[in-house]
Amino acid sequence: MKLYRFLSEDDTSAFCHKVTAALNKGWTLYGEPTYAFDAANGVMRCGQAVVKELEGTYTPEIKLGEQ
Repeated sequence: MKLYRFLSEDDTSAFCHKVTAALNKGWTLYGEPTYAFDAANGVMRCGQAVVKELEGTYTPEIKLGEQ
């Protein structure tokens, strides 16, 4: 099965750490990163999609962050 996650975070080193942690768990970057202004909170936010291939069958109960 192929899993998909979209990681987002304020534009700080926390975003880079989040993506780095996913890459070290076997996730692969998917597409281009995004960068947008969050007007509600007055901050810039980053986003990056990641994918991962695993054995098994997908169910909505899978906790993507634990894969």
